[in-house]
Amino acid sequence: MIAIIDYNAGNLKSVEKALDFLEQPCVITRDRKEILAADHVILPGVGAFGDAMDQLKKYELDKVIREVAEQDKPLLGICLGLQLLFESSEESPGIEGLHILEGKVLRIPDKEGLKIPHIGWNSLKYPNEGRLFADIPEDSYVYFVHSYYLKASDPSIVCATTEYSTTIHAAVEHKNVFACQFHPEKSSSVGLQILKNFTQV
Repeated sequence: MIAIIDYNAGNLKSVEKALDFLEQPCVITRDRKEILAADHVILPGVGAFGDAMDQLKKYELDKVIREVAEQDKPLLGICLGLQLLFESSEESPGIEGLHILEGKVLRIPDKEGLKIPHIGWNSLKYPNEGRLFADIPEDSYVYFVHSYYLKASDPSIVCATTEYSTTIHAAVEHKNVFACQFHPEKSSSVGLQILKNFTQV
């Protein structure tokens, strides 16, 4: 069973629909026991960093997510879910993230000819091997929607990057913790393969 964490931060149903397509049993929940009993846990999310941290704390899900990470249970952050796993975000100064991984979330720099937010399909490079990308060729395209991007402190955890005004750390992997800045649930067959790879960790 895969637990999809519900903290009022959107894109839950699209993740659930993708897992249903893969015939992977899943439940949308904020129940601590249900989350800790799951085989895999997904932290999705769209919206503002500070608001999301407030919601996680309101339901005491920040503590549950840390428990999941400490248990060596596979945990996948998606979009805002990736950002929340790190230390902080320029979007919400003074608000501390979950700090499960080391790194900061920065605003995508303005660049002539590029619109922010970064919305649309972009290709991936693989600076390090990642289990999420098994059987997925480099330069595959995935779907992004974001104005802020991750700069991980440790380059060895970065398993995918993309270029949009700057080098964006598009996916990370450290032990049992995985995260994607893009939306695998909206990234066609490539995204479905990424989710399938996660369920097989």
